[in-house]
Amino acid sequence: MNRSNQAKLIRVFRKAHRISGLNLVIFILVIAVSGILLGWKKNSNGYILPPTQKGTSTEVANWLSFDSLKTIACQTMFDSVGPALPVKINKIDARPDKGVVKFVFEGHYQGIQLDGATGEVLQVATRRSDLIENIHDGSVLDKAFDTGSEIIKIIYTSIMGVSLVVFSITGLWLWYGPKKIKKQKKGA
Repeated sequence: MNRSNQAKLIRVFRKAHRISGLNLVIFILVIAVSGILLGWKKNSNGYILPPTQKGTSTEVANWLSFDSLKTIACQTMFDSVGPALPVKINKIDARPDKGVVKFVFEGHYQGIQLDGATGEVLQVATRRSDLIENIHDGSVLDKAFDTGSEIIKIIYTSIMGVSLVVFSITGLWLWYGPKKIKKQKKGA
C-alpha cells in the first residue's frame, strides 16, 4: 500500500474512532466505572457485596432441606424487610465450605444468608453488586422497560463489544500507521 492510500486509511480510521467515541463515551464510562466497582466488590468492607458468613456445619448431609431453608428465607424477608418487597427467589447460592446458603430475591437487591444446618438467619443485607452488575451489562434497562426478555442487554452488550473491538483496531492503526508512513518517507 502506498503512502497516499495509507494516509487515507488513517483518516478514515481517525474519523471512525472519533465518531464512535463521541457517540459511546457515556456507555464506555458506565461500563468502566461499574467494572471497577465489580472488581472491588469483595474488598469493599461489605458495602458492595455483603461478606459470606459462616454456618455451623460444612457437612451438607447435616443441613436442612432447601425447601425448609427457602421457607425461612421468605419469612425472614417478609418480616425484616417488609411485605412491600416481593419474596420470589431469583437465586439460591449454597456454600458448603462455609456452611451457608444465600438467597437472592427478584425485583430488589436484598439478600439473606442462612446457616445451612440450623436455618439461623446469619445476615439480611443489600446486595449492591447485583445492581451494579445489572447496570454493567445493560439488563437494568430490560427491568426498567419490563421487556420480559434480555433483548436490550443483548443489543447493548453486542454494540459495546463490537465498539471496543473497533476502538482497539482503529486505535492501534492510528498509532502504527503514522510510524509506517514515516519509515516509508525515510526509505524513499
